[in-house]
Amino acid sequence: MDNSVKSTADLAAVMEDLGRRARGASAVLAIAPSDAKDRALRAAAAAIRTTSAGILAANARDMDAARAKGLSPALLDRLLLTPARVEAMAKGLEDIAERPDPVGAVLEAWTRPNGLRIQKVRVPLGVIGIIYESRPNVTADAGGLCLKSGNAALLRGGSESFHSSAAILAALHRGLAEADLPRDAIQSVPTTDRAAVGHLLTMTRWIDVVIPRGGKSLTGRVAAESRVPVIYHLDGLCHVFIDRAADLDKARAVALNSKMRRTGICGAMETLLVDRPVVDSHLRPILADLLAAGCEIRGDETVQALDPAVKPATAEDWDTEYLDAILSVRVVDGVDAAIAHIGRHGSHHTDSIVTEEAATADRFLAQVDSGIVLVNASTQFADGGEFGFGAEIGISTGKLHARGPVGADQLTSYKYVVRGDGQVRA
Repeated sequence: MDNSVKSTADLAAVMEDLGRRARGASAVLAIAPSDAKDRALRAAAAAIRTTSAGILAANARDMDAARAKGLSPALLDRLLLTPARVEAMAKGLEDIAERPDPVGAVLEAWTRPNGLRIQKVRVPLGVIGIIYESRPNVTADAGGLCLKSGNAALLRGGSESFHSSAAILAALHRGLAEADLPRDAIQSVPTTDRAAVGHLLTMTRWIDVVIPRGGKSLTGRVAAESRVPVIYHLDGLCHVFIDRAADLDKARAVALNSKMRRTGICGAMETLLVDRPVVDSHLRPILADLLAAGCEIRGDETVQALDPAVKPATAEDWDTEYLDAILSVRVVDGVDAAIAHIGRHGSHHTDSIVTEEAATADRFLAQVDSGIVLVNASTQFADGGEFGFGAEIGISTGKLHARGPVGADQLTSYKYVVRGDGQVRA
């Protein structure tokens, strides 16, 4: 991977060539044996471990450039690779290899009165374009999941992670080579030129679906320009609602972890809603926990009255994905008010309720229209790895095709296979 594309004409030719090669590789992957794909994934994991020093050195180069550009602490955390995070990438590839191969799975089967035997069978989508920002681990996750699901991947990572992603891609290519699978199965756009995204979004001849993973500016551009079908990964404006029947210890643990475990990920809580009857018993200690952990609190009048450190919340705060140690807090009157707030201000990503009342939990689960809804658990479980998928490309907030964590199974479609014995239609 290099960054040497010089002209608009060169870029158009490069993108066309990438697409053509990806389409060729997708035909091979679609019928690749499961053991070959799994062998490639395990070999790539081994290559990530053996080249971890080089991956970390490339990341250090990216981090230095990002600091010089003045990236926020949250974005720097997204970009940062540590030995533990490199190991997590390798383990994620091994976990993907351990999962059943989705390709060829029979979803349904039946026989018609005329003797036709019909099966609904999983098939790859084809060529998937993934556009992402900052987080270099997406290179491994996206490449591994596309490989497992028999799809060719065309990756366009953020300029901030250019060198880190290149080092990870090299490990993926080593895995493909060891399994005798085409190198073109996982490719990356070899330039940081933003015009490459525009080309990718119009490559309907070569690309079957695009998955954007980034902020509002990226997803807005994709929504406006893409001629290729899109699986959207939109804002993670996640909520936790502390119900009047919440266990205090659970409420404190879930609220603190949902916000402060990692503030820069899409599953981080951005708004805390608290039922009015438990303001004194529950909200006071939760605020103390969050403030002690370094979280800035922006609250309504009731919340402000509890602690002088709380800043006034504005109308904009209820619609803001901070991706930082900042939290908006509102007191509401019951579960219906919480559901209404989430409906007005949420992003259909991940929302959680803390309660010991089963009927209230069921009401929340049924009426909150999000890709992931939880009871008595942190929003930071919004992750394909935590769902047992091995990894994820993103959390889909749409309702068509995939919703929630997008793993290998969600990167497939299906076709109908019909077997007959000479039947003709009257």
